[in-house]
Amino acid sequence: MLQFIVLALFVAVAIAAPATPDGDAQIVKYESDNIGVDGFSYAVETSNGISQSESGVVKNPGTEGEAIEVRGEYSYPGPDGVIYRVRYIANELGFQPEGDHLPKDH
Repeated sequence: MLQFIVLALFVAVAIAAPATPDGDAQIVKYESDNIGVDGFSYAVETSNGISQSESGVVKNPGTEGEAIEVRGEYSYPGPDGVIYRVRYIANELGFQPEGDHLPKDH
């Protein structure tokens, strides 16, 4: 019986524990432009400081070199209070991220 009471207390504490800020985040901004012909773009921001935006186009349409190119960035607050930002391009050359906190190729 004592084990059941202890287990019930642990369950009650787990249920009563406050949710994390990320778990309660709300979308505060959402923009989208996707007509499916000349590319797309979107931007999202949440109440916990996370944001992301991206746009894409078809390069060299109708040719042998036709490729999709996507450009974007995202940012988020780290546990150390620093805002981390990553900018990227993704195209026929692969995913190419840049950020002050990312290693640099020399």
